Amino acid sequence: MPLINKTRTYNAVPGNALTRLRIALTVFFAMDGFVFAGWVVRIPAIKEQTGASASALGLALLGVSAGAVITMMFTGRLCRRYGAHPVTVVCAVLLSLSIALPPLTHSVLALGAVLLVFGSAYGGINVAFNSAAVDLVRALRRPVMPSFHAAFSLGGMIGAGLGSLIAGVLSPTQHLLCLTAIGLLVTLLAGRTLLRTPPPGTPEDNAPQAASAPHRPAPRTRLLVVTFGLIALCTAYGEGAMADWSALHLEQDLGAAPGTAAIGYSCFALAMTVGRLSGTRLLEVLGQTRTLVFGGTTAAIGMLLGALAPALWAALLGFAITGLGLANLFPVAVERAGRLAGPEGVAVASTFGYGGMLLGPPAIGFMADWISLPTALTTVAALAATAAAIALLTRRTAGH
Repeated sequence: MPLINKTRTYNAVPGNALTRLRIALTVFFAMDGFVFAGWVVRIPAIKEQTGASASALGLALLGVSAGAVITMMFTGRLCRRYGAHPVTVVCAVLLSLSIALPPLTHSVLALGAVLLVFGSAYGGINVAFNSAAVDLVRALRRPVMPSFHAAFSLGGMIGAGLGSLIAGVLSPTQHLLCLTAIGLLVTLLAGRTLLRTPPPGTPEDNAPQAASAPHRPAPRTRLLVVTFGLIALCTAYGEGAMADWSALHLEQDLGAAPGTAAIGYSCFALAMTVGRLSGTRLLEVLGQTRTLVFGGTTAAIGMLLGALAPALWAALLGFAITGLGLANLFPVAVERAGRLAGPEGVAVASTFGYGGMLLGPPAIGFMADWISLPTALTTVAALAATAAAIALLTRRTAGH
C-alpha cells in the first residue's frame, strides 16, 4: 500500500515525553550547526595551511558534500531498521570525533579525505534527526519543523561568532578539538532522552525492519518527493555557498580582516534563525506554496546584493536578506518529503539537497578562478529564483 495513502495512528506518548523529545532534538540540531560553523570559519586558515588554490580548495570541500550524499543514500534504511533515534546518537558521536581531523592535514588530498569522513557523519545525522523530527511534527499536529532548523541556524551563528572571537587566540587544531569535546558532551546528555523515548508513530513504523523490506511509494508520490528534493537542492546550494565562500569573499574581495570576514556567515545564520523562528507562524498564515515562492524570491534579491555590493556593510545586509529568504525552504521541502515517504523521503530530499552542496563548492571555486568569486556567487540567486519557480509551477500538484 503506498505510503501516501497509509493511515497512521500514534502511540499514546505523554505530552511531557513529547516535550522532552522536542528539546532533545532541538539540542542535536543546534549542536550540528555549531560544529559545522566551527569548521566553516576555519576554512581560510586551512586553505593557507594546505597551500590550496580556490579551485583546489573547492575540490577538497567536495569531500564534505560527497560524504554526506553517499551516507544519505542508505541512512533512510538504517532509520527504518534500527530507528531514527539510535542512528542520530551514533552519527553525533562520529561527527564530534571527525571535526578534529581537518587541521591535522597539510595537503589538499589529505584534507579531501578527512572531509569525506566528516561529511559522512554530517549527512547521516541530518537524515536521522530530520526523520525523527518529521514523526514528532506529525504527532504535534503543528508545522513546527522550521523551529528545529532555527536551532541549527542558531548553533551556526554562535559557532561562527565564537570562532571569529577566538580566531586569533586558539589555533585551528585547538579550536576544533574543543568542538569535539563539546559535541561528545552534548551527545551524552541529549542522547539519553532520544534512546529512552520511542518515536511517536505506529508500532509497525517504530519496530526494526529488514533493510530489504519494500517501502515503495506510488509514482505520483515519488514525483512529489523529487520535486521537493529539487527545491532542497536549490536551497542547499545557497547555504553551502554561504558556509564555504562568504568569509573568503569578504576577506579577499572587500578587504575585511579575518575576524570581520567571519561575521558574514554570522549575519547569514542570524537571519536564518529569525526567519525559522517565525516559520511556523508564516506557514500557518501563507501556506507552503506562498512561503516557498516568497522565500526564494527574497533570497535571490539578497544574494545579488551580497555578491555584487562594493561595500562591506551592503554585502552583510545582502547576506542577511539571503538568510531570511532561504530560511524555511529546506525545512518545508524535507518535512513534506518525509510525510510522503517516511525516512526514505527525508533521505531522498536530503540527498538532493546536499547534492546542491556537492555541486556548489567546486562550481563556485572553478568559476572564481575563471571569472571572479562575486560573479560565481550570483549563481546562488539564480537557483533561489528557480526554487520559487518550481514551487509556483507545482502548486496544484503538491498542494499547500
